[in-house]
Amino acid sequence: MKLSHRPARTADIPAVCCFPQGPEELFYMFPKATYPLTPAQLSEAIAQRSCSTVVEGDGVVLAFANFYKAERDGVCALGNVVVAPGARGRGVARYLVQSMIALAREEFVAREIWVSCFNHNTAGLLLYPQLGFVPFGIEERQAPDGGRVALVQMKQVLRYD
Repeated sequence: MKLSHRPARTADIPAVCCFPQGPEELFYMFPKATYPLTPAQLSEAIAQRSCSTVVEGDGVVLAFANFYKAERDGVCALGNVVVAPGARGRGVARYLVQSMIALAREEFVAREIWVSCFNHNTAGLLLYPQLGFVPFGIEERQAPDGGRVALVQMKQVLRYD
């Protein structure tokens, strides 16, 4: 499947809202949201963030992400990362993150890109280091059920040779 990416459009929002398959997945993607994810919740997040992007394959939206922090010559922090259930395990997340790294370079000449990943998100914890991210911190957070979770913070220093 040939993948491409583009800026997210209003028409993409309902599809993206269907990607999280339960409260736990929504918590990984968007900790402040309430399950089920609604177009209003996602639209509000998009309005406060930069470079909301979708990945398409065969004309179908397969993934979404944006930056919750985007500083010129500074840090871009990746957020709201989610992949459609039927597209998982097929390289879509890898393509999405690589596309967002390229956007951080091209749009912001960022020095670093950060991503945070909850300890139960095994797929994310395995993917990000493969793409050059290294852990630099862990914060305690509260899960939707009230339990303790660890938020692993990772970063990649962007080189411009």
